[in-house]
Amino acid sequence: MDIKSFALKIQEKIIRWRRDLHRIPELSFELQRTSQYLRQQLDRMGIPWKLCAKTGIVALIQGGSPGPTIALRADMDALEIREETGLPFAAEGSCMHACGHDAHMAMLLGAAKIISAYRNKLKGNVKLIFQPAEEAEGGAEPMIREGCLENPQVDAILALHIGHLFPEVGLGQIGVSYGPVMAASSIFSVIVKGKSAHVGTPHTGVDALSAAAEMILSLQKIVSLELEPGTPAAVTVTQIKGGKALNALCDEVSFIGDIRTVSKGDERFIKQRINEICRGIAEANRCEAKIELIKDFPAVVNDETFTEEFVKSAAKIVGEQNIVELKKPSLGNDDMAYFLEKVPGTYFFLGSYNSEKGPLYPHHHPKFDLDESVLWIGSSVFARTVFDYLEGQAKV
Repeated sequence: MDIKSFALKIQEKIIRWRRDLHRIPELSFELQRTSQYLRQQLDRMGIPWKLCAKTGIVALIQGGSPGPTIALRADMDALEIREETGLPFAAEGSCMHACGHDAHMAMLLGAAKIISAYRNKLKGNVKLIFQPAEEAEGGAEPMIREGCLENPQVDAILALHIGHLFPEVGLGQIGVSYGPVMAASSIFSVIVKGKSAHVGTPHTGVDALSAAAEMILSLQKIVSLELEPGTPAAVTVTQIKGGKALNALCDEVSFIGDIRTVSKGDERFIKQRINEICRGIAEANRCEAKIELIKDFPAVVNDETFTEEFVKSAAKIVGEQNIVELKKPSLGNDDMAYFLEKVPGTYFFLGSYNSEKGPLYPHHHPKFDLDESVLWIGSSVFARTVFDYLEGQAKV
């Protein structure tokens, strides 16, 4: 069973899948064409599937002998960004795959093809989870609620992210952490209420806009002045709305922002300080402030024991010299975190930036692209880990 050779043999097919999916980007849970395309490929492989969380897919490859179940996950959705890559397979319209999810799906299809070809050697089962809405509301939670980790129960899970999120992970290398690898994200909103008045008589009103501006500037100091230098955390205000007339004081302003942390203690501290700062400034400016936490996404935390075994499997594909231990978590967030809260597993990174093929454009940029020559690596690392994990569990 030469998984590496098999993956290289189907590399052109994996690239074609990626390009086909790149042409049809869709948003959030509305992934009808994407989902249909994936289901067609699974049908051709003889892999049964079912829909989950509207357009998500859960497929099952049953092995030749009973055993545990390991899941492989890929996210499906695109971003509301108009593509500017100029690629011959570029998407038309107002959205594009600017974060590599097209490649994630293609690599998971590649892994499915490899695993299904050797399914008789499997000592257990493999679930393929194609998840919607990673970029938006978060599709992992509804998939879990609808039972994607059950029947059969999933014992471990693996997923990857392609691109250049970690500069130290070079082309074709694997980046991995033995603990936290991506940050928790908390979304907060603040509504500041004052009293409108003519700008010629400001003393008769209460300016909500200047109070909100003071709050926003003060929130930027939490990380820089109140946390230990080097702490992986960020507080960012991303939207502000207010004002009705050119010649009147603003009576209401709302703004929303995002908190990124790795430590639960830092998360609690920042939330407390946002509340204290906004209420204090509101009181000093004779305003009222309403602070709400809208949504929390947990940190992505890899299981140390599973990751140690994963690294051994990945090294069989890329070599030990191409395994890069990530020393510092990214402040990006991914709802793979919800899966990792339920079962042990690993979220790893595949480097795909090739400086010889053009300038680097970051994720979520209209010119984002990747070097397709590494796609076989993702598929083969997935497949190698599956067989090694199930074989290892059979010996326990």
